[in-house]
Amino acid sequence: MLTVLRTTWPLLLGILLLMVGNGMQGTLLGIRGAIEGISTKQMSVVMACYFGGFLIGSRMVPDMIQKVGHVRVFAALASMISSVLILYAVYPHWIFWSLLRLGVGFCFSGVYITAESWLNASARNETRGQALSAYMIVQMLGIITAQLLMNTSDPGGYMLFVIPSVLVSLSFLPILLSRQPAPQFSTIQRMSFARLFEVSPLGCIGIFLMGGVFSAIFGMASVWGSLKGLNVTEISAFVAAIYVGGLVLQYPVGWFSDHSDRRMIVMGLSLIGLLVSFVTLYLQPGIWGLLLTAALIGGVANPVYSLLLAYTNDFLDASDMAAASAGLLFINGIGAMTGPLITGWLMSTLGPEGFWVYIGVLFAALTIYAGWRRTRRPTPAQDQNFAVIAPSATPLAVEAALENAGSDDTPKPAG
Repeated sequence: MLTVLRTTWPLLLGILLLMVGNGMQGTLLGIRGAIEGISTKQMSVVMACYFGGFLIGSRMVPDMIQKVGHVRVFAALASMISSVLILYAVYPHWIFWSLLRLGVGFCFSGVYITAESWLNASARNETRGQALSAYMIVQMLGIITAQLLMNTSDPGGYMLFVIPSVLVSLSFLPILLSRQPAPQFSTIQRMSFARLFEVSPLGCIGIFLMGGVFSAIFGMASVWGSLKGLNVTEISAFVAAIYVGGLVLQYPVGWFSDHSDRRMIVMGLSLIGLLVSFVTLYLQPGIWGLLLTAALIGGVANPVYSLLLAYTNDFLDASDMAAASAGLLFINGIGAMTGPLITGWLMSTLGPEGFWVYIGVLFAALTIYAGWRRTRRPTPAQDQNFAVIAPSATPLAVEAALENAGSDDTPKPAG
């Protein structure tokens, strides 16, 4: 791992700064929206637009890179991000913010694709798995660090908008000045959704549901905290705890999944998510109880996401995995777009409790569906090992992670 860090630290540092900037804007907008009197429904539109932009970017940016190259695309999108992060404070209106979030989601998708391709190309074959693991850890640490920075200034002022803009601008330096040349880029082949559903109904339905869970957590947690009356320190600690839980539990769950029926683990973790959500609704815990709840939800949700990708690939040969993963991430993006909108409507109708109702219902649906799917076909041979994959990873990083997880080329039965 030390060798990997010596050779890839400029790229990892750039990615860390990118994640800090992105993590700050999500939390900050939820808090600032409450200060500006923007309604919960309006904020749900603002938050949903990021995932819409990210989804559009994941489809369009690869073609842009092929036409004009990594460096130009990266520089153009990065400049837009830095500008947008300051513009939020200029005119705090929900329609203006929605347009900015749509644009910044598009740009971050492109920036991630570029950074991930550089990282993948900079690592040698024997160290690529470690480099990708370091990348996923850095992503989590970036968002956790962002929550700490939320306490450095007043969210009603301008400074917290300036800080992520500066950090994103600084993140370009280690990436663009890396001695590693820009890699060759090729678009990933696509698999039809009908074929993907035939391969793994649980993978498709589960990824869609988890898209809703992640967008609620990432987009609406700070909105929920403001509606609940938490202060900035408590909201930032709550969001950080979600990612700490995910960081801690990804690897042990992954190891266990390589030796067990993945559907059972998906079902068990989803049941835990359901119970945690509704126990939180019933008990209405204080801040320490909420931090524990956040860590458990994050610790459940992150591994389930990776498990569903690994489970789908158990039914595929190696040549189809990249196309299937790209399709699943698109389905995840559709679920992510709907998550904030439904969560916002529920919180407007039920109050802050709507946040936990939504998450609990999605986990309940996944628990039931995973249990039902266990009755439809036998457990597949698990030649594809578990790969730790962050929800914000693009298809490029997912493809590389799956390749390094290791699989054989024997096709598995579909159905």
